[in-house]
Amino acid sequence: MNTATKLSAFALGLATVFGAAYGAGELTGPVRTADSTDSTDSAHSAGHGTGTEAPSAPRLPGGLLVSDRGYTLTGVPAPDGEFAFRIIGPDGRPVTGYDVEHDKRMHLIVARRDLSGFRHVHPEMAADGTWRVASPVAGPGSWRAFADFKPSGAEALTLGLDVAVAGDFQPRPLPAPAPTAEVDGYQVRLDGALAPGQTSELTLTVSRDGRPVTDLQPYLGAYGHLVALREGDLAYLHVHPDGEPGDGRTPAGPEITFFADVPSAGAYRLYLDFQHGGTVRTAEFTLTAGSPAQQPPAGTPDGSPPPTGTPDGGATPDRPAPTTGAPGGAEPGHGEPGHGHN
Repeated sequence: MNTATKLSAFALGLATVFGAAYGAGELTGPVRTADSTDSTDSAHSAGHGTGTEAPSAPRLPGGLLVSDRGYTLTGVPAPDGEFAFRIIGPDGRPVTGYDVEHDKRMHLIVARRDLSGFRHVHPEMAADGTWRVASPVAGPGSWRAFADFKPSGAEALTLGLDVAVAGDFQPRPLPAPAPTAEVDGYQVRLDGALAPGQTSELTLTVSRDGRPVTDLQPYLGAYGHLVALREGDLAYLHVHPDGEPGDGRTPAGPEITFFADVPSAGAYRLYLDFQHGGTVRTAEFTLTAGSPAQQPPAGTPDGSPPPTGTPDGGATPDRPAPTTGAPGGAEPGHGEPGHGHN
């Protein structure tokens, strides 16, 4: 059945976000204003290799803000079954110029707040700068939508917007860490660990029926695409693979190696997209970085009060929350078919 979806007006301050019941995640530094140029999103730059600013003023991880560096993610009213949005630029107009990153001009990732649902899709842009796609938000609950893009002539960004779907929903606990995951008859083994504040090497090995898969197909410019989300605030980490198809040194499986930078101790959910036999599949893992007991109180790394900013997609007095349609259907659980991409 069709379920009406509304962009939520979650007027949550950062103090609430980081003091939430999940209790995971800490801020990595002050929020930079739109015209500031002295810092970079270290987590996001790990995925896109951007930024040479001084490390003395680290940025928030990607996806925590609806507006950053003059760019704002705004929802657009859409019929049931469709998701629509725009990126508003520093000049107050919809952005229409984007660079291709990972084979696409726009990556839209949606995840339910308890991380029991995940989709990675690629919308199409109309001439007026409106991006549209068949709604990836399925099933009731609170979702986070991430727009991962690079405006032409500007830095890569990941902006986030909260989306609420009406209906009965009971949050699910995060699955315990496990070294292997199965999806559609494929087995994926994860080797490596996450270390807060350091670059961590992760190797994922794909097999099928006990045999190594050595003919993985390129997907988004690599043999695998990995997204990591931090439990609690859903800080978005777009990690990058080691090597690329056709470079003369990177085999087409069974191993895919990534490098990830996580800003804090806590639990993270990892989603590996890989393509084989013409179909993209997603394997999911839970990893714990460091020990949560070592984290300072919610706020900045030294425990000081969190900075102010625009942490989510709630409405503001001059920007009411529009609505967008979403299809109904059974709610996808961890590892179930609702975790997809297109």
